[in-house]
Amino acid sequence: MKRLAIFASGAGTNFEAIATACRRKEIDAEVVLMVCDRPAAKVVERAKLLDIPTFVFSPSSYAAKADYEREIIAQLDAAKVDLVCLAGYMRIISPVLLAAYNHRIINIHPSLLPAFRGANAVEQAIEYGVKVFGITIHWVDESLDGGKIIAQEAFAYEGNDAAEVHRIGQAIEHRLYPETIKKILNE
Repeated sequence: MKRLAIFASGAGTNFEAIATACRRKEIDAEVVLMVCDRPAAKVVERAKLLDIPTFVFSPSSYAAKADYEREIIAQLDAAKVDLVCLAGYMRIISPVLLAAYNHRIINIHPSLLPAFRGANAVEQAIEYGVKVFGITIHWVDESLDGGKIIAQEAFAYEGNDAAEVHRIGQAIEHRLYPETIKKILNE
């Protein structure tokens, strides 16, 4: 059985969707670690309720990003993690972590990459006037949301309500991310 770590910074709905899919045996994997950079994030509570070990840290407690990433690597190695899944983790991964987990880190992004990279992708898309939104899952590399695309799903929406776009997109994410993880692990 493969071992997953999920990184999150917020509510943790994708974290919970993946963990639940693993527990239901929809994915032949186990979530063995949740990493969070915000101690007060709701995902920490979700992990506790699901009895999943956590590594929660405050980036400001470290002199440099490389320092906390080395500590993350130690946590990942100790948990024997096979695949890292970024799920709303709002930090750019540096070469330190990328080198240690090369081609073993994936991310989910709320746009049809390569369009609207970085933070506030939905708001960027609305401002641009798009009529088709989407979700992308991609490999993480040195570029910002520029790694090789693994899966995408589009949806039409003709409005400018970012909350509604996020709601529609999140429903897709909760299905697409577990499906994509399963596919990756079965390759």
